[in-house]
Amino acid sequence: MQHLWKKIFVISHSTLSVILIMELVIGIIGNGFMALVHCMDCVKGKKMSLINQILIALSISRIFQLCLLFISLLLNFSYPDLTMRSRMIQVSNNVWIIANHFSMWLATCLSVLYFLKISNFSISLFLYLKWRVGKVVSATLLVSLVLLILKIVLINMEIILCINEYQKNISCSFNFYYHESCWRQVLSLHIVFLSVPFVLSLSTFLLLIFSLWTHHKRMQQHVQGGRDARTTAHVKALQTVIAFLLLYSIFILSVLIQLWNYELLKKNIYIVFCQVIYTAFPSFHSYVLIWGDMKLRQACLSVLWRLKCNYAETLDL
Repeated sequence: MQHLWKKIFVISHSTLSVILIMELVIGIIGNGFMALVHCMDCVKGKKMSLINQILIALSISRIFQLCLLFISLLLNFSYPDLTMRSRMIQVSNNVWIIANHFSMWLATCLSVLYFLKISNFSISLFLYLKWRVGKVVSATLLVSLVLLILKIVLINMEIILCINEYQKNISCSFNFYYHESCWRQVLSLHIVFLSVPFVLSLSTFLLLIFSLWTHHKRMQQHVQGGRDARTTAHVKALQTVIAFLLLYSIFILSVLIQLWNYELLKKNIYIVFCQVIYTAFPSFHSYVLIWGDMKLRQACLSVLWRLKCNYAETLDL
């Protein structure tokens, strides 16, 4: 029986590792495709809209994020002793903070942009923000940079305190001491700062629903049948934001589970499982954005059709 469980464990670990590698490849391809199409549109049109700027920046940040994860996996596999050192843990924490920050906040800015562009309220504050949507997005990014600096400072202070305490008692490896002593505090800080863009995106989602409801009521009063352009825009924006919130929720849930049960982190299979969940967010969200954008969807279908034709020609030969 024990031998059977060991065999199932090895198969599960291998399966999760294959899924993780596939997610990395799929994510890099999807984000690279999105960045390439928007860059080509900008070159042809000789101008770049605000939404294109955000999507290009988001794609580049996620390519960096996925490549970083791939490099860290190689380092953990090839040089496990290197990743256990205090300096390496501090550097990797800072790099992950920056990579995660831009991935989360640029997607949040996209939600804010959809809300301001599509929603329709007669409140003076909303109209003021709607007319200055570019400044609102810039201000959101500026506030996020302040939060990024604060997060880096607080987490580095926690790690430095951990290093100082470790130097008083060096009977074990720093990696073991770090995970036993201050991993929970660092993780708690991560969750606090992750909740800010999540709450902001959730607020835009709820306001979009309210805007759609008020618009629907207005259309009913005018006895207009069918779905108008504004309703369609609301629905598409809501679909994109819902997908973002679902993927984001799964990501935060995986972090909360780590915080709740530290013993799971001692199991290799659970670490790989957490990495699979983590990678799903930057990888699959890009395909949600591709499917929700008509230009990106048409370009994607065109590429797939060409690949299919080339494959058919290869088989004929």
